[in-house]
Amino acid sequence: MTRLWDVTLHAVILMTAAFVMALAFPRTDWSLTPWVALAPLLAIATIRAPRTAFFWGWASGTLFFLVLLRWLQYTFQVYSAIPWPLVYGPVLLLAAYCGFWTGAVAWAVSWLTARRSAALALALAPFLWVAAEWLRGHLFGGFPWGALGYSQYLRLRVIQIAELAGVHGVSFVLLAVNAALAGCVVLRGRHALGGVGAAAVLVAATLAFGAVRLGEAPPASVGRVAIVQPSIEQPLKWEARHTRETLGIYFALLRRIGEQHPALIVWPETAAPTILTRDPALVERFRAASAELGVPMLLGSIDAVDGGFRNTAFLITDQGIVDRYDKIHLVPFGEFVPLSGVLRFVRRWAQFIAELEAGTRAHVFNAPPAPFGVVICYEGTFPDLFRQFVRDGALLMVNMTNDAWFGRTSGPAQHLAMYPFRAVEHRVSIVRAANTGVSAFIAPSGIIVRRLHLFERGVMTESVPLRARRTLFTRLGDWLGLLSLAVTTAAVAGTWRRAGAAAAGSA
Repeated sequence: MTRLWDVTLHAVILMTAAFVMALAFPRTDWSLTPWVALAPLLAIATIRAPRTAFFWGWASGTLFFLVLLRWLQYTFQVYSAIPWPLVYGPVLLLAAYCGFWTGAVAWAVSWLTARRSAALALALAPFLWVAAEWLRGHLFGGFPWGALGYSQYLRLRVIQIAELAGVHGVSFVLLAVNAALAGCVVLRGRHALGGVGAAAVLVAATLAFGAVRLGEAPPASVGRVAIVQPSIEQPLKWEARHTRETLGIYFALLRRIGEQHPALIVWPETAAPTILTRDPALVERFRAASAELGVPMLLGSIDAVDGGFRNTAFLITDQGIVDRYDKIHLVPFGEFVPLSGVLRFVRRWAQFIAELEAGTRAHVFNAPPAPFGVVICYEGTFPDLFRQFVRDGALLMVNMTNDAWFGRTSGPAQHLAMYPFRAVEHRVSIVRAANTGVSAFIAPSGIIVRRLHLFERGVMTESVPLRARRTLFTRLGDWLGLLSLAVTTAAVAGTWRRAGAAAAGSA
Protein backbone atom coordinates (compact mmCIF):
# COMPACT_ATOMS: atom_id res chain seq x y z
CA MET A 1 0.00 0.00 0.00
CA THR A 2 2.85 2.34 0.88
CA ARG A 3 4.55 1.62 -2.46
CA LEU A 4 1.34 2.37 -4.38
CA TRP A 5 1.02 5.65 -2.50
CA ASP A 6 4.64 6.57 -3.35
CA VAL A 7 4.14 5.79 -7.04
CA THR A 8 0.91 7.80 -7.16
CA LEU A 9 2.49 10.75 -5.37
CA HIS A 10 5.51 10.71 -7.67
CA ALA A 11 3.27 10.55 -10.73
CA VAL A 12 1.13 13.50 -9.59
CA ILE A 13 4.14 15.67 -8.69
CA LEU A 14 6.18 14.90 -11.83
CA MET A 15 3.31 15.15 -14.30
CA THR A 16 2.12 18.42 -12.77
CA ALA A 17 5.65 19.82 -12.90
CA ALA A 18 6.07 18.76 -16.54
CA PHE A 19 2.72 20.31 -17.49
CA VAL A 20 3.38 23.69 -15.88
CA MET A 21 6.93 23.76 -17.24
CA ALA A 22 5.56 23.46 -20.77
CA LEU A 23 3.39 26.49 -20.02
CA ALA A 24 6.57 28.52 -19.54
CA PHE A 25 6.74 28.83 -23.33
CA PRO A 26 4.50 30.95 -25.57
CA ARG A 27 1.73 31.75 -25.44
CA THR A 28 1.20 31.29 -21.71
CA ASP A 29 4.77 32.44 -20.89
CA TRP A 30 4.82 31.23 -17.27
CA SER A 31 8.57 31.77 -17.31
CA LEU A 32 9.12 31.30 -13.56
CA THR A 33 8.10 27.63 -13.57
CA PRO A 34 11.34 26.21 -15.10
CA TRP A 35 13.29 27.61 -12.13
CA VAL A 36 11.67 24.99 -9.88
CA ALA A 37 9.82 22.44 -12.04
CA LEU A 38 12.73 20.02 -12.56
CA ALA A 39 13.70 19.85 -8.89
CA PRO A 40 11.21 17.03 -8.13
CA LEU A 41 12.56 14.85 -10.95
CA LEU A 42 16.17 15.38 -9.87
CA ALA A 43 15.31 14.63 -6.23
CA ILE A 44 13.38 11.47 -7.10
CA ALA A 45 16.19 10.31 -9.40
CA THR A 46 18.63 10.32 -6.46
CA ILE A 47 16.46 7.94 -4.40
CA ARG A 48 15.30 5.54 -7.12
CA ALA A 49 17.05 2.88 -9.16
CA PRO A 50 18.35 4.02 -12.58
CA ARG A 51 15.69 2.09 -14.48
CA THR A 52 12.90 3.61 -12.41
CA ALA A 53 14.42 7.08 -12.69
CA PHE A 54 14.62 6.70 -16.46
CA PHE A 55 10.94 5.72 -16.60
CA TRP A 56 9.85 8.77 -14.59
CA GLY A 57 12.10 11.06 -16.61
CA TRP A 58 10.85 9.68 -19.91
CA ALA A 59 7.20 9.87 -18.86
CA SER A 60 7.43 13.45 -17.58
CA GLY A 61 9.58 14.54 -20.53
CA THR A 62 7.08 13.05 -22.97
CA LEU A 63 4.21 14.90 -21.30
CA PHE A 64 6.22 18.14 -21.38
CA PHE A 65 6.77 17.85 -25.12
CA LEU A 66 3.19 16.73 -25.78
CA VAL A 67 1.96 19.95 -24.21
CA LEU A 68 4.69 22.07 -25.79
CA LEU A 69 4.22 20.65 -29.30
CA ARG A 70 0.43 20.46 -29.25
CA TRP A 71 0.32 23.00 -32.07
CA LEU A 72 1.68 20.37 -34.50
CA GLN A 73 -1.62 18.55 -34.20
CA TYR A 74 -3.28 21.37 -36.17
CA THR A 75 -1.05 20.70 -39.17
CA PHE A 76 -1.76 16.97 -39.22
CA GLN A 77 -5.50 17.43 -38.77
CA VAL A 78 -5.88 20.10 -41.47
CA TYR A 79 -3.24 19.24 -44.05
CA SER A 80 -2.88 15.47 -43.96
CA ALA A 81 -4.86 12.38 -44.83
CA ILE A 82 -3.52 10.34 -41.93
CA PRO A 83 -6.19 7.80 -40.91
CA TRP A 84 -8.11 9.00 -37.87
CA PRO A 85 -6.82 6.39 -35.39
CA LEU A 86 -3.25 7.41 -36.24
CA VAL A 87 -3.68 11.18 -36.40
CA TYR A 88 -2.18 11.71 -32.93
CA GLY A 89 0.70 9.34 -33.63
CA PRO A 90 3.29 11.72 -35.15
CA VAL A 91 3.18 14.21 -32.26
CA LEU A 92 3.24 11.40 -29.69
CA LEU A 93 6.25 9.78 -31.37
CA LEU A 94 8.14 13.07 -31.54
CA ALA A 95 7.29 13.84 -27.90
CA ALA A 96 8.41 10.37 -26.83
CA TYR A 97 11.71 10.80 -28.68
CA CYS A 98 12.36 14.18 -27.07
CA GLY A 99 11.25 12.86 -23.70
CA PHE A 100 13.85 10.10 -23.99
CA TRP A 101 16.55 12.71 -23.36
CA THR A 102 14.88 13.80 -20.12
CA GLY A 103 14.80 10.15 -19.15
CA ALA A 104 18.49 9.83 -19.97
CA VAL A 105 19.33 12.72 -17.61
CA ALA A 106 17.27 11.17 -14.81
CA TRP A 107 18.98 7.81 -15.39
CA ALA A 108 22.44 9.41 -15.25
CA VAL A 109 21.63 11.24 -11.99
CA SER A 110 20.38 8.00 -10.43
CA TRP A 111 23.31 5.95 -11.70
CA LEU A 112 25.90 8.46 -10.50
CA THR A 113 24.16 8.66 -7.12
CA ALA A 114 24.29 4.88 -6.71
CA ARG A 115 27.97 4.60 -7.66
CA ARG A 116 29.33 7.88 -6.32
CA SER A 117 27.08 10.25 -4.37
CA ALA A 118 23.93 12.31 -4.69
CA ALA A 119 25.97 15.48 -4.13
CA LEU A 120 28.16 14.74 -7.17
CA ALA A 121 25.17 13.70 -9.30
CA LEU A 122 23.32 16.96 -8.55
CA ALA A 123 26.47 19.02 -9.12
CA LEU A 124 26.75 17.42 -12.55
CA ALA A 125 23.03 17.77 -13.38
CA PRO A 126 23.42 21.08 -15.31
CA PHE A 127 26.13 19.49 -17.49
CA LEU A 128 24.02 16.36 -18.01
CA TRP A 129 21.02 18.43 -19.06
CA VAL A 130 22.93 20.67 -21.47
CA ALA A 131 24.68 17.63 -23.00
CA ALA A 132 21.25 16.05 -23.62
CA GLU A 133 19.90 19.26 -25.16
CA TRP A 134 22.99 19.52 -27.36
CA LEU A 135 22.65 15.92 -28.57
CA ARG A 136 18.94 16.35 -29.27
CA GLY A 137 19.77 19.44 -31.30
CA HIS A 138 22.34 17.62 -33.45
CA LEU A 139 21.55 13.91 -33.83
CA PHE A 140 19.47 12.78 -36.84
CA GLY A 141 19.46 16.30 -38.26
CA GLY A 142 18.64 17.81 -34.88
CA PHE A 143 15.47 19.02 -33.18
CA PRO A 144 16.44 21.87 -30.83
CA TRP A 145 12.86 23.01 -30.21
CA GLY A 146 11.99 23.30 -26.52
CA ALA A 147 15.48 23.86 -25.11
CA LEU A 148 14.73 25.01 -21.57
CA GLY A 149 16.54 28.33 -21.92
CA TYR A 150 14.04 29.52 -24.54
CA SER A 151 11.41 29.81 -21.81
CA GLN A 152 13.21 32.96 -20.59
CA TYR A 153 13.06 34.93 -23.86
CA LEU A 154 11.12 37.78 -22.23
CA ARG A 155 13.48 38.05 -19.23
CA LEU A 156 16.11 40.27 -20.78
CA ARG A 157 18.47 40.39 -17.80
CA VAL A 158 18.63 36.60 -17.76
CA ILE A 159 19.22 36.02 -21.47
CA GLN A 160 22.15 38.43 -21.88
CA ILE A 161 24.52 35.56 -20.99
CA ALA A 162 23.61 34.05 -24.38
CA GLU A 163 26.36 36.35 -25.66
CA LEU A 164 28.77 34.09 -23.77
CA ALA A 165 27.24 30.62 -23.95
CA GLY A 166 24.12 30.71 -26.12
CA VAL A 167 20.72 29.39 -25.10
CA HIS A 168 22.41 26.49 -23.32
CA GLY A 169 23.97 28.98 -20.92
CA VAL A 170 20.49 29.91 -19.73
CA SER A 171 19.47 26.22 -19.53
CA PHE A 172 22.59 25.62 -17.41
CA VAL A 173 21.60 28.33 -14.91
CA LEU A 174 18.03 26.98 -14.68
CA LEU A 175 19.30 23.46 -13.98
CA ALA A 176 21.75 24.72 -11.38
CA VAL A 177 18.86 26.28 -9.45
CA ASN A 178 16.74 23.12 -9.77
CA ALA A 179 19.64 20.94 -8.64
CA ALA A 180 20.20 23.19 -5.60
CA LEU A 181 16.52 22.91 -4.67
CA ALA A 182 16.64 19.14 -5.06
CA GLY A 183 19.76 19.10 -2.88
CA CYS A 184 17.87 20.88 -0.10
CA VAL A 185 15.56 17.84 0.00
CA VAL A 186 17.97 14.91 -0.39
CA LEU A 187 21.28 16.24 0.96
CA ARG A 188 22.30 17.28 4.42
CA GLY A 189 24.51 19.95 5.93
CA ARG A 190 27.31 21.53 3.96
CA HIS A 191 26.49 19.72 0.69
CA ALA A 192 23.01 21.24 0.58
CA LEU A 193 24.30 24.67 1.59
CA GLY A 194 27.13 24.44 -0.93
CA GLY A 195 24.68 23.75 -3.74
CA VAL A 196 22.44 26.64 -2.75
CA GLY A 197 25.45 28.95 -2.47
CA ALA A 198 26.83 27.97 -5.88
CA ALA A 199 23.43 28.43 -7.54
CA ALA A 200 22.93 31.79 -5.84
CA VAL A 201 26.33 33.03 -7.06
CA LEU A 202 25.57 31.83 -10.60
CA VAL A 203 22.17 33.56 -10.67
CA ALA A 204 23.61 36.76 -9.19
CA ALA A 205 26.41 36.79 -11.76
CA THR A 206 23.88 36.19 -14.56
CA LEU A 207 21.66 39.05 -13.46
CA ALA A 208 24.62 41.38 -12.88
CA PHE A 209 26.00 40.66 -16.34
CA GLY A 210 22.56 41.25 -17.81
CA ALA A 211 22.17 44.56 -16.01
CA VAL A 212 25.55 45.77 -17.26
CA ARG A 213 24.82 44.82 -20.85
CA LEU A 214 21.35 46.35 -20.83
CA GLY A 215 22.77 49.53 -19.34
CA GLU A 216 25.14 50.07 -22.26
CA ALA A 217 24.27 52.53 -24.99
CA PRO A 218 22.75 50.69 -27.96
CA PRO A 219 24.61 50.78 -31.27
CA ALA A 220 23.53 53.50 -33.67
CA SER A 221 20.81 52.69 -36.20
CA VAL A 222 22.06 53.23 -39.72
CA GLY A 223 19.39 51.89 -42.06
CA ARG A 224 15.64 51.39 -42.33
CA VAL A 225 14.17 48.03 -43.29
CA ALA A 226 10.54 47.30 -44.20
CA ILE A 227 8.75 44.04 -43.46
CA VAL A 228 5.72 42.89 -45.44
CA GLN A 229 3.26 40.49 -43.79
CA PRO A 230 0.67 39.64 -46.49
CA SER A 231 -1.29 37.19 -44.29
CA ILE A 232 -2.36 34.77 -47.03
CA GLU A 233 -4.06 31.61 -45.76
CA GLN A 234 -2.02 28.53 -46.63
CA PRO A 235 -4.76 26.71 -48.60
CA LEU A 236 -5.15 29.78 -50.86
CA LYS A 237 -1.50 30.49 -51.43
CA TRP A 238 -0.88 28.09 -54.32
CA GLU A 239 -4.41 28.07 -55.72
CA ALA A 240 -4.15 29.39 -59.28
CA ARG A 241 -7.59 31.01 -59.11
CA HIS A 242 -6.45 33.10 -56.14
CA THR A 243 -3.13 34.22 -57.64
CA ARG A 244 -4.51 37.48 -59.03
CA GLU A 245 -6.08 38.37 -55.67
CA THR A 246 -2.87 37.47 -53.82
CA LEU A 247 -0.74 39.65 -56.08
CA GLY A 248 -3.24 42.48 -55.71
CA ILE A 249 -2.70 42.33 -51.94
CA TYR A 250 1.09 42.26 -52.40
CA PHE A 251 1.30 45.33 -54.59
CA ALA A 252 -1.21 47.26 -52.50
CA LEU A 253 1.07 46.68 -49.50
CA LEU A 254 4.07 47.82 -51.53
CA ARG A 255 2.37 51.14 -52.25
CA ARG A 256 2.07 51.70 -48.50
CA ILE A 257 5.82 51.24 -48.09
CA GLY A 258 6.77 53.93 -50.60
CA GLU A 259 6.29 56.78 -48.13
CA GLN A 260 8.52 55.17 -45.49
CA HIS A 261 11.74 55.21 -47.55
CA PRO A 262 13.39 51.96 -46.41
CA ALA A 263 16.75 50.71 -47.66
CA LEU A 264 15.45 47.13 -48.01
CA ILE A 265 12.03 45.45 -48.26
CA VAL A 266 11.75 41.92 -46.83
CA TRP A 267 9.01 39.48 -47.86
CA PRO A 268 8.28 36.13 -46.17
CA GLU A 269 9.42 32.66 -47.16
CA THR A 270 7.84 31.37 -50.41
CA ALA A 271 5.93 34.63 -50.83
CA ALA A 272 5.82 34.28 -54.62
CA PRO A 273 2.62 32.35 -55.49
CA THR A 274 4.38 30.74 -58.46
CA ILE A 275 7.86 29.41 -59.19
CA LEU A 276 9.48 32.79 -59.64
CA THR A 277 12.17 31.95 -62.19
CA ARG A 278 9.53 30.30 -64.39
CA ASP A 279 7.28 33.37 -64.23
CA PRO A 280 9.08 36.20 -66.09
CA ALA A 281 5.98 38.41 -65.93
CA LEU A 282 6.01 38.28 -62.13
CA VAL A 283 9.75 38.93 -62.02
CA GLU A 284 9.16 41.99 -64.18
CA ARG A 285 6.41 43.28 -61.88
CA PHE A 286 8.69 43.04 -58.84
CA ARG A 287 11.62 44.52 -60.81
CA ALA A 288 9.48 47.46 -61.86
CA ALA A 289 8.23 47.97 -58.31
CA SER A 290 11.81 47.93 -57.02
CA ALA A 291 12.83 50.48 -59.67
CA GLU A 292 9.86 52.74 -58.88
CA LEU A 293 10.52 52.67 -55.13
CA GLY A 294 14.30 52.76 -55.54
CA VAL A 295 14.57 49.91 -53.00
CA PRO A 296 15.87 46.33 -53.36
CA MET A 297 13.53 43.55 -52.25
CA LEU A 298 14.22 40.18 -50.66
CA LEU A 299 11.57 37.74 -51.86
CA GLY A 300 11.05 34.08 -50.95
CA SER A 301 10.09 31.55 -53.61
CA ILE A 302 10.33 27.91 -54.55
CA ASP A 303 12.83 27.61 -57.39
CA ALA A 304 13.49 24.93 -59.99
CA VAL A 305 17.18 23.98 -60.21
CA ASP A 306 18.62 21.14 -62.30
CA GLY A 307 15.42 19.13 -62.29
CA GLY A 308 14.81 19.63 -58.55
CA PHE A 309 13.29 22.30 -56.35
CA ARG A 310 14.79 24.54 -53.70
CA ASN A 311 13.52 26.94 -51.07
CA THR A 312 15.16 30.20 -52.10
CA ALA A 313 15.51 33.84 -51.09
CA PHE A 314 15.93 36.11 -54.15
CA LEU A 315 17.29 39.64 -54.10
CA ILE A 316 15.47 41.77 -56.69
CA THR A 317 16.54 45.26 -57.77
CA ASP A 318 15.82 47.47 -60.76
CA GLN A 319 18.07 45.03 -62.65
CA GLY A 320 15.84 42.04 -61.86
CA ILE A 321 17.08 39.04 -59.85
CA VAL A 322 20.67 39.82 -58.85
CA ASP A 323 21.44 37.36 -56.03
CA ARG A 324 20.05 34.35 -54.20
CA TYR A 325 20.39 32.05 -51.19
CA ASP A 326 19.17 28.44 -51.20
CA LYS A 327 18.02 27.00 -47.89
CA ILE A 328 20.61 24.64 -46.43
CA HIS A 329 18.82 22.91 -43.54
CA LEU A 330 15.52 21.43 -44.70
CA VAL A 331 12.66 20.46 -42.38
CA PRO A 332 12.31 16.66 -42.05
CA PHE A 333 8.77 15.51 -42.90
CA GLY A 334 8.10 19.05 -44.12
CA GLU A 335 10.50 19.63 -46.98
CA PHE A 336 11.76 16.07 -47.42
CA VAL A 337 11.13 12.56 -46.08
CA PRO A 338 14.09 10.98 -44.26
CA LEU A 339 14.73 7.36 -45.28
CA SER A 340 12.29 7.89 -48.13
CA GLY A 341 12.85 4.36 -49.42
CA VAL A 342 11.34 2.97 -46.21
CA LEU A 343 8.93 5.80 -45.31
CA ARG A 344 7.60 6.65 -48.76
CA PHE A 345 4.03 5.97 -47.57
CA VAL A 346 4.23 9.10 -45.38
CA ARG A 347 4.08 11.34 -48.46
CA ARG A 348 0.71 9.85 -49.46
CA TRP A 349 -0.75 10.86 -46.12
CA ALA A 350 0.64 14.37 -45.75
CA GLN A 351 0.11 16.87 -48.57
CA PHE A 352 2.28 19.46 -46.81
CA ILE A 353 5.47 17.42 -47.36
CA ALA A 354 7.49 18.85 -50.24
CA GLU A 355 10.37 17.19 -52.05
CA LEU A 356 13.11 19.80 -51.98
CA GLU A 357 16.86 19.80 -52.40
CA ALA A 358 19.15 21.54 -49.93
CA GLY A 359 21.46 24.42 -50.78
CA THR A 360 25.18 23.96 -50.28
CA ARG A 361 26.53 27.05 -48.52
CA ALA A 362 25.77 30.04 -46.35
CA HIS A 363 25.63 33.24 -48.37
CA VAL A 364 25.89 36.88 -47.31
CA PHE A 365 24.08 39.43 -49.50
CA ASN A 366 26.03 42.58 -50.31
CA ALA A 367 23.13 45.02 -50.39
CA PRO A 368 21.68 47.92 -48.44
CA PRO A 369 21.52 48.70 -45.62
CA ALA A 370 24.63 46.53 -44.96
CA PRO A 371 25.85 42.99 -45.66
CA PHE A 372 23.14 40.64 -44.36
CA GLY A 373 22.50 36.93 -44.05
CA VAL A 374 19.21 35.07 -44.43
CA VAL A 375 17.97 32.04 -42.54
CA ILE A 376 14.79 30.53 -43.92
CA CYS A 377 12.17 29.29 -41.47
CA TYR A 378 13.48 26.41 -39.30
CA GLU A 379 17.12 27.26 -40.02
CA GLY A 380 17.08 30.02 -37.41
CA THR A 381 16.58 27.47 -34.63
CA PHE A 382 20.10 26.11 -35.19
CA PRO A 383 22.70 28.33 -33.49
CA ASP A 384 25.64 26.80 -35.38
CA LEU A 385 24.06 27.46 -38.77
CA PHE A 386 23.05 31.01 -37.85
CA ARG A 387 26.61 31.64 -36.66
CA GLN A 388 28.03 30.76 -40.11
CA PHE A 389 26.43 33.85 -41.65
CA VAL A 390 27.71 36.14 -38.92
CA ARG A 391 31.24 34.75 -39.17
CA ASP A 392 31.09 35.29 -42.94
CA GLY A 393 30.49 39.00 -42.43
CA ALA A 394 26.75 39.56 -41.94
CA LEU A 395 26.09 42.76 -39.98
CA LEU A 396 22.33 42.19 -40.03
CA MET A 397 20.30 38.98 -40.08
CA VAL A 398 16.97 38.25 -41.76
CA ASN A 399 14.61 35.40 -41.01
CA MET A 400 12.00 34.64 -43.69
CA THR A 401 9.33 32.17 -42.63
CA ASN A 402 5.89 30.83 -43.43
CA ASP A 403 4.20 29.62 -40.25
CA ALA A 404 0.77 29.61 -41.88
CA TRP A 405 0.86 25.80 -41.67
CA PHE A 406 0.29 26.14 -37.91
CA GLY A 407 -2.77 28.40 -38.03
CA ARG A 408 -3.56 30.36 -34.88
CA THR A 409 -1.79 27.93 -32.55
CA SER A 410 1.15 28.65 -30.25
CA GLY A 411 3.63 27.32 -32.83
CA PRO A 412 4.43 30.68 -34.50
CA ALA A 413 4.94 32.37 -31.14
CA GLN A 414 7.26 29.57 -29.96
CA HIS A 415 9.23 29.94 -33.18
CA LEU A 416 9.61 33.68 -32.63
CA ALA A 417 10.82 33.12 -29.05
CA MET A 418 14.07 31.58 -30.29
CA TYR A 419 15.24 34.67 -32.18
CA PRO A 420 15.96 36.93 -29.20
CA PHE A 421 18.65 34.39 -28.34
CA ARG A 422 20.14 34.48 -31.86
CA ALA A 423 20.21 38.29 -31.56
CA VAL A 424 21.98 38.29 -28.18
CA GLU A 425 24.41 35.52 -29.14
CA HIS A 426 25.97 37.79 -31.77
CA ARG A 427 24.63 41.23 -30.76
CA VAL A 428 22.96 41.44 -34.14
CA SER A 429 19.59 42.87 -35.19
CA ILE A 430 17.13 40.40 -36.68
CA VAL A 431 14.43 41.28 -39.20
CA ARG A 432 11.77 38.59 -39.25
CA ALA A 433 9.19 38.45 -42.05
CA ALA A 434 6.41 35.86 -41.69
CA ASN A 435 3.53 35.22 -44.08
CA THR A 436 0.79 35.12 -41.44
CA GLY A 437 2.93 36.16 -38.45
CA VAL A 438 4.64 36.70 -36.24
CA SER A 439 6.81 39.27 -38.06
CA ALA A 440 9.12 41.30 -35.84
CA PHE A 441 12.14 43.52 -35.41
CA ILE A 442 14.49 42.19 -32.73
CA ALA A 443 17.26 44.37 -31.28
CA PRO A 444 20.77 43.13 -30.41
CA SER A 445 19.68 43.17 -26.75
CA GLY A 446 17.04 40.53 -27.54
CA ILE A 447 14.08 42.83 -27.03
CA ILE A 448 11.27 42.43 -29.56
CA VAL A 449 10.97 46.04 -30.70
CA ARG A 450 7.84 45.74 -32.84
CA ARG A 451 5.72 42.93 -34.17
CA LEU A 452 2.80 42.20 -36.46
CA HIS A 453 0.53 39.68 -34.78
CA LEU A 454 -0.91 36.49 -36.23
CA PHE A 455 -3.00 37.09 -39.36
CA GLU A 456 -2.48 40.84 -39.12
CA ARG A 457 -1.95 42.07 -42.66
CA GLY A 458 0.37 45.03 -42.92
CA VAL A 459 3.81 46.52 -43.26
CA MET A 460 6.20 48.01 -40.74
CA THR A 461 9.45 49.90 -41.12
CA GLU A 462 12.15 50.36 -38.50
CA SER A 463 15.69 51.64 -38.25
CA VAL A 464 17.99 48.77 -37.34
CA PRO A 465 21.36 48.93 -35.59
CA LEU A 466 24.12 46.90 -37.17
CA ARG A 467 26.35 44.36 -35.46
CA ALA A 468 29.26 46.26 -33.93
CA ARG A 469 31.33 43.58 -32.16
CA ARG A 470 32.26 39.92 -32.06
CA THR A 471 30.95 38.11 -29.02
CA LEU A 472 32.44 35.10 -27.29
CA PHE A 473 29.69 32.98 -28.84
CA THR A 474 30.56 34.31 -32.31
CA ARG A 475 34.19 33.33 -31.75
CA LEU A 476 33.76 29.94 -30.06
CA GLY A 477 30.27 28.82 -30.96
CA ASP A 478 28.42 26.39 -28.68
CA TRP A 479 31.40 25.67 -26.44
CA LEU A 480 29.19 25.01 -23.40
CA GLY A 481 27.34 22.24 -25.20
CA LEU A 482 30.60 20.57 -26.17
CA LEU A 483 32.06 21.09 -22.68
CA SER A 484 28.95 19.57 -21.11
CA LEU A 485 29.19 16.59 -23.43
CA ALA A 486 32.85 16.14 -22.46
CA VAL A 487 32.12 16.47 -18.72
CA THR A 488 29.23 13.99 -18.99
CA THR A 489 31.36 11.49 -20.90
CA ALA A 490 34.24 11.84 -18.44
CA ALA A 491 31.96 11.47 -15.41
CA VAL A 492 30.25 8.36 -16.75
CA ALA A 493 33.48 6.78 -17.99
CA GLY A 494 35.36 7.60 -14.78
CA THR A 495 32.58 6.20 -12.60
CA TRP A 496 32.40 3.08 -14.74
CA ARG A 497 36.15 2.50 -14.41
CA ARG A 498 36.03 3.15 -10.66
CA ALA A 499 33.19 0.66 -10.22
CA GLY A 500 35.09 -1.88 -12.31
CA ALA A 501 38.25 -1.42 -10.28
CA ALA A 502 36.32 -1.75 -7.01
CA ALA A 503 34.69 -4.97 -8.23
CA ALA A 504 38.07 -6.38 -9.29
CA GLY A 505 39.59 -5.46 -5.91
CA SER A 506 36.82 -7.16 -3.94
CA ALA A 507 37.25 -10.28 -6.05
